[in-house]
Amino acid sequence: MKTNILVVGRQEEILQTLLRLINKNNDWHAKGALRDDEAKILFDENNFDIILLSSGLVEDCEKKLCNYFRRKNSSVKIIQHYGGGSGLLSNEIYQALGGNNRTQLNRYEN
Repeated sequence: MKTNILVVGRQEEILQTLLRLINKNNDWHAKGALRDDEAKILFDENNFDIILLSSGLVEDCEKKLCNYFRRKNSSVKIIQHYGGGSGLLSNEIYQALGGNNRTQLNRYEN
């Protein structure tokens, strides 16, 4: 069974690169959104295991999205990715899959 990943970002080119890199892994399947409303619709229509937040999200928007995702699915893992290459991206995803529910975004829990 594949791990489903929702990638949320603001820059089309970066989003497409992330989707391409993630989908290279046969065990992962990623979809992406550039807008908050699009991310929420995708999240509601799919069963995502991980939310990956890319660059370009302002803090208030990031907080609202995290709260929305956690209200709908408290076990979803949320990670930030602000660059650093495909090796770092893979490590971040593997770390999230390793059962680390305490992510960088716990400051938004409530």
